[in-house]
Amino acid sequence: MGGRPPRRVRRRGSRIHRIVPRAIALSVVMWLAQAALLFGSAGRFDWPMAWALLCAIVVVAVCGFAALDPELIAERSKPTPGFDRSDAVLASISGLALIFIPLQVAGIDVGRLQVPHFPIEVRIAALGIFLLGNLFSIWAAHCNRFFSDFVRIQHERGHHVVSNGPYAHLRHPGYAGGIAAYLAVPVALGSAWALLPALVGAALLVARAAREDRMLHAKLAGYCAYAARVRYRLLPGVW
Repeated sequence: MGGRPPRRVRRRGSRIHRIVPRAIALSVVMWLAQAALLFGSAGRFDWPMAWALLCAIVVVAVCGFAALDPELIAERSKPTPGFDRSDAVLASISGLALIFIPLQVAGIDVGRLQVPHFPIEVRIAALGIFLLGNLFSIWAAHCNRFFSDFVRIQHERGHHVVSNGPYAHLRHPGYAGGIAAYLAVPVALGSAWALLPALVGAALLVARAAREDRMLHAKLAGYCAYAARVRYRLLPGVW
């Protein structure tokens, strides 16, 4: 026999279907903001590597929406009760330093002066690293339905340890992919100066990974045993 689904399920499905279009709209706004930073600080539009980077960002976004479960997209679209507010502050600062400030610095450095610091072969390779790093993070999110933007134990979603996919080798593959991807952006754009704020942002992400790891050890059942099996957090053989 059929029948209507329970009201609670219908409400959750309705919420997800409302939030996913909002998440897509937010991605468009973020893309426009990054384009404005690049071309506004450069003062010109004839900058091929900036256009190549913006195209790569679109590819990453499309892959993310195609690969991720709508429920996870809804979870990541806005803060949920119980998230760590200090982690949210750290995430915001690291995002500015790693993603947005380097775009503006590169625009001034390379866009206006038109003197890239890296040869074209290195810049193209860095663009490839940007794509691969982001795809690695998307793979991690695809394997981990608890891949939230902010640190919290998701009791209402049955939070448990995930050890498949990249989590079989690294405890925080999402951070690892993101750091690799966005450290590659200044190189892809040709700006050595833009690497400076990006390195600060990367250091803050490493700090976030360390804080999250401590919290998971303390609060997530089974995480200590998992950490004993998977020794490295971000970089195999190093840390």
